Formats: sequence, C-alpha cells, structure tokens
Amino acid sequence: AGVKEDSFNVLDLAEYTKNRPWWRKVFAPSSGSSAEKYNVATQLLIGGVTGWCTGFIFQKVGKLAATAVGGGFFLLQIANHTGYIKVDWKLVERDVNKAKQQLKFHSSGNKVSPEVKSKVDEVIIFLKKNVILTGGFAGGFLLGMAS
Repeated sequence: AGVKEDSFNVLDLAEYTKNRPWWRKVFAPSSGSSAEKYNVATQLLIGGVTGWCTGFIFQKVGKLAATAVGGGFFLLQIANHTGYIKVDWKLVERDVNKAKQQLKFHSSGNKVSPEVKSKVDEVIIFLKKNVILTGGFAGGFLLGMAS
C-alpha cells in the first residue's frame, strides 16, 4: 500500500501584503486614519450623515426609554396605591444611603484606572487626528436630535 503525500502551499500573509500596495494602504499600522484619504468636504459629509443618523436613532430610543421608565414607575405607583404590592421604604432608603456612601468613597480617591486612561487617550488621539470628521459628526448628531 503506497502512501501518497499531499503537498500544501503555505501562504505567508506578511509576504503577500508586501506585494499588494492596496492591501498595505488599508491594513498597515502606519497608514494613519482611514478618513485622511478623503477631502474635507467628504469628511464633513460622512461625519454629518453618520452623526445625523446616530442623533435621530438616539432621540427615538431615548423617547422610548423615557416612556417605558415613566410608564413603569406610574404602574408601580398604581399597584402600590391599590395594594397589589407593598414597598419597603426603609429598605429603599437604606440601599440609597449605601449607594451614596460608595459614590463618596469612589469619588474621594479620584484615581482613574490605567485601562480607562488608555482608552480615553485613544479616543482623544482619534478625535485630534479626525477633527473635520468629528466636527461633522457632532453637527449631524445635534441636527438628528433636533429632528
């Protein structure tokens, strides 16, 4: 019984990307921001449209969430008033006071964890590199919230 050896071609992605300039432009770490390849008007348009869509959706979801929370609170008040449920207000007050103490404890230290600091630094660097895109997004977001 003869054993047939299959030969496999190994694809080295590092070598493959060196020979493909379009691939290198898109995925190379030193390529900079993806928005930098667009002109100012296009960056403003992209930022404005995505901002408007985000603001519009945020407004609709916000209204829905406010209605759900308000309606839920209203139903709980009715259920409490009619006797279907009984709220232990002393327990609520104790839990609120405990939460206040924890907030005071955490805010007195005033130290930010390194993970949060690194993420904030990444966001700030992105915003600085894409000022035009960010400005368009902010304007579009405000328009979306207003519509």
